[in-house]
Amino acid sequence: MKLFGAVLIILMVISLVFASGCAQRAPENETRQIENESENLGEEVEGVPQEIENVVEKSDRNVMQALADRNFVTFVELLNVAGLEPLLAEEGIYTVFAPTDEAFDELPENEMTALENNTRELEKVLTYHIVAGKILMEKDLENMTSVRTLEGGELPITVTANGVQVGGANITEADIIASNGIIHQIDKVLIPPQ
Repeated sequence: MKLFGAVLIILMVISLVFASGCAQRAPENETRQIENESENLGEEVEGVPQEIENVVEKSDRNVMQALADRNFVTFVELLNVAGLEPLLAEEGIYTVFAPTDEAFDELPENEMTALENNTRELEKVLTYHIVAGKILMEKDLENMTSVRTLEGGELPITVTANGVQVGGANITEADIIASNGIIHQIDKVLIPPQ
């Protein structure tokens, strides 16, 4: 009986020693795993523009994907027709003022047909909706009077009682984050001055 008690005590001591040894090893393994993950995260973040890093929310969808996700059907189709889809899908930073499908429906039918049949004119109109090289959140736009577009023209910005307007169009949803820029939904198609 004494022998059985001694064996039982020895087994308990061995269990305690083994358990404490495992407990000490687990945090080391967890620490190494966390260090490896933070190194990988650092590598991923290196290629991200500083402007995007400063945006609290991040996205794994580029501008074109975010536009498609948000159901800007006509705008996405026209960007493809004009050959601008690769530009907005690549790295770079863009602020895009995206007209809703309803905004395109409000264009006179002959104007819409003319745009679809004239790729050069269509490209001018679409690039008038894009600012390259800048992330402009709604709060940034509130402090501006105009911004130069990819088309080359200046897009006027005004603040009204109802919010921010760009080129006379209301921003109806602001700060839609993409991995390579930001999108503002607008209620009117912007036509560059001739």
